[in-house]
Amino acid sequence: MFDEIVDEATQKMKSTLSVFREELSKMRSGRASTALVDRMMVEYYGQDTELRQLASISTPEAMLILIRPYDKSAVKSIERAIQMSDIGVNPNVDGENIRLNMPALTMERRKELVKFLNRRMEDTRVAIRNIRRSANSDLQEFEKEKLISEDERKRGEVEVQKLTDSYVKQIDQLGADKEKDIMAV
Repeated sequence: MFDEIVDEATQKMKSTLSVFREELSKMRSGRASTALVDRMMVEYYGQDTELRQLASISTPEAMLILIRPYDKSAVKSIERAIQMSDIGVNPNVDGENIRLNMPALTMERRKELVKFLNRRMEDTRVAIRNIRRSANSDLQEFEKEKLISEDERKRGEVEVQKLTDSYVKQIDQLGADKEKDIMAV
């Protein structure tokens, strides 16, 4: 019975970590990354469509993102979406391709990004701890309803704590790696 609660907590923690990873991939670091734009929404024939469905996206150079639309009529829509986004880069259009020259990050901007990263890490840790709290309260509720014994509740709480520690450690590692990436000149 307590296995179900632990499994549910595991799934929730996995998805929380997955969301955090995705946020990290979109966060700008010292070099260009297709993750900055691939999920960007572009209005295409009246429909919001992810950029990666409309174009091939590559990084031929460390500070350049190249976008090659499959349909040349989408160039203007893609350019408009990039200009409206908050990535802070002006697109260069050469007819059928769009180039995004990523400016080098200043030290001040790098420090701001690290502060933002630390806030996101703490928010993610809090989300993991909330999942732990929810799982522990479910275990206590099951014990009150005599669905599980006190020993099973304690064993479940230990399992949930191990999970929590494991996921917090992964968050810290991902954050440290990203911080190193941001601060690399």
